[in-house]
Amino acid sequence: MTIKTIFPMTRVHEPLKVEVDVQNGQVVDAWIGATLFRGFEAMMQGRDPQDAALFTQRICGICSTAHAVAAAYALQQAYRVEPPPNGQQLTNLIFAADIIQNHLRHFYILALLDYVKGPDKPPFTPRLQGDYRLPGKLNDELMLHYRESIPKAARAHEMMALFGAKAPMAQSIMISGVTERATADRITAYGAILKEISEWVDSVYLADVMTIAEYYPDYYQIGAGYGNMLSYGLFVQPVTGKYQFAPGVVIEGGQAGPLDVNQIGEEIRYSWYRDQTGNLPPSAGRTVPDRDKPEAYSWVKAPRYEGRCFEGGPLARGWINGDYRRGISVMDRLVARAQETQKICKLAAGWLQQLTPDGPAIRPFTPPPDGDGAGLTDAMRGPLGHWISVRKGRLSHYQVVTPTAWNFSPRDDRGLRGPVEQALIGTPVANTDSLIEVGRVIRSYDPCFTCAVHLLAAPEASR
Repeated sequence: MTIKTIFPMTRVHEPLKVEVDVQNGQVVDAWIGATLFRGFEAMMQGRDPQDAALFTQRICGICSTAHAVAAAYALQQAYRVEPPPNGQQLTNLIFAADIIQNHLRHFYILALLDYVKGPDKPPFTPRLQGDYRLPGKLNDELMLHYRESIPKAARAHEMMALFGAKAPMAQSIMISGVTERATADRITAYGAILKEISEWVDSVYLADVMTIAEYYPDYYQIGAGYGNMLSYGLFVQPVTGKYQFAPGVVIEGGQAGPLDVNQIGEEIRYSWYRDQTGNLPPSAGRTVPDRDKPEAYSWVKAPRYEGRCFEGGPLARGWINGDYRRGISVMDRLVARAQETQKICKLAAGWLQQLTPDGPAIRPFTPPPDGDGAGLTDAMRGPLGHWISVRKGRLSHYQVVTPTAWNFSPRDDRGLRGPVEQALIGTPVANTDSLIEVGRVIRSYDPCFTCAVHLLAAPEASR
């Protein structure tokens, strides 16, 4: 047994510890731990429910809108209220812009440098040793696009701020709609930026992903995992309430089937939480930390659906909606994310046309003192759920299950590896001092550990 550790894992969101057992040039076992606990569920206790969409966005700066949307959906269900059509479309447009900026940053800032050599200077050096396969001229071209992607992602944030008031952490998404109005000048400005980004996605981003796929075809066979896919759905449509990306599940690469949220539970045998708080649905779950728990190695809980591990994200949405079904590997995740970015750009252009300029975007309502709700949406990386209870006008229960919890969960009560732990099995490793191949698998999931675990145990100061 040769256990190698990567800590911290670079070019991901927040502290991630990876341990792999490498034998005969490949990974035979893996353990993934999140080392940061932030306690947002506890912070929400006793707060005004109308704070939720603003407060929970602080869970993460790269996917803040997703938390605003999930919180709003949960309270809409609890209060039996829905936004007017303009309010729902503006929510979708804010969310779309945030997803676009995330997808651009993921490929170019986080994933690309696993395949392309940056300049021989910091922050690109020291670099991991590995099989960088692109010819020099093509390598330089993709590095040029790396630099171009940064202002493009910033432009997406500008687009988001037109209706969200700021980015990240939009200030306009509320329980029953959006506080900003769809004025003609804002619609025009959003459309102009969207056209610029769409053209770049069509001509540059998609081509760059396919270039990487051409030179690294073996990564269509690496990082496959269980083949179980799950989505809560993405982008609710006005009036019908249907999702633009349908919810569903795929089991072991089979046909897409319906989603039953009552089959979701969280296990915590290998997570730093008290045992009596485990094996519960999120609506009844609790978050009671126990950093000294034996055997545990992560702050992430282990969400399961019908007792199985499920992956979420653009690849899962592609399988469930019939947009992408080539495979379930590292390269499939990169390609599916790029194609989804293109699709969301096209959808956003259509939603702009459906807006009623200066039409009402938020619905007045009187909140009841009590209510329960589940706010389910997909986020950039997969299924995101906020489960809430309101009693006497205050939040009495709040549980968040994030996409990275689904993807990067530790083992469960039966010892079943989490999805990414399983996806690492069989990964070839040329150099155990580099482990660049392990990084490629992990970054294909776009991990975000600010979302996954919500107190870092600092050593006691010496006296």
